[in-house]
Amino acid sequence: MIKNCFDFIKSHFDFKFYGVSLIALLVGLSIIPMLMYMPQRYGMENGLLENIQMAVLFFIMYLCLTAKFNKRFLKFAALALTIIMIREVNCGRTLFFPIPDTYHQYYSWRDLPYPYLGKIVHTIYGLYMAFVGLVFLKKKFYADMWELIKNVRFPFWNMLFAIIAMYMGAIAEKLTNNNFIFEEGFELFFYVSLLGIVWLYSRNKDFSSETSEEV
Repeated sequence: MIKNCFDFIKSHFDFKFYGVSLIALLVGLSIIPMLMYMPQRYGMENGLLENIQMAVLFFIMYLCLTAKFNKRFLKFAALALTIIMIREVNCGRTLFFPIPDTYHQYYSWRDLPYPYLGKIVHTIYGLYMAFVGLVFLKKKFYADMWELIKNVRFPFWNMLFAIIAMYMGAIAEKLTNNNFIFEEGFELFFYVSLLGIVWLYSRNKDFSSETSEEV
C-alpha cells in the first residue's frame, strides 16, 4: 500500500523547483519583513498590497488568454478569474465609494443615495457567476479538467505554497486581530503561487495536455 502511495505521488506530481517556484517562495518569505516594517495602511483596501495583487491577477489573465498550451481550458480559466477580480474590489464598492478623509472605510450599498444600486450590482455579479458555471457545463470544460488531471503532473511546490497561503490567509483574522499586512501578504503569496501554476500550464510543454483544443 505504501509503495502504491509513493508510485501515485511520483506519477502525479512534478517535484522540480522552477523559477516561478522560487518567485513564490521569495514572496512568502517577504511576509516576515512586511509584518515587521510595513505600515498597516499598505494592507488596507486599495492599498499597496491589494494593488499588487490586482496586477498579478491581470498578468495571470494575460497568461490564460495567450497560452501556448492547454489553450481551451485556460481561456475558460480567464472567465473564472474575472469572478475573483470583481470580488477583490467588492463589485466596485471599494473603488468608487470610499468615505472621505478616512482609511479603510467605505459606504455600504444601503448608505448610498441609490440604495437599490447594490441589488442591481450583486444581481449582475450573480448572473455572471451562473453564466460561467453554465459555460463550464455546456462546453464540457470539466472534461478538459479531467484530462489535465489524468495526463499532466501537478507542480508540487507551487501547489504546496498555494495551499499554505490559503490556510494562513483563512486564519489571519483569528491569529493577528485584523492585521491587514498578514492577511493581504498571504493573499498575495497565494496569487503569485497561482501565477506560477498558470505559467507552467500555459508556457511549459511538459505540462501540456494533448487533448487541448481551441474554443
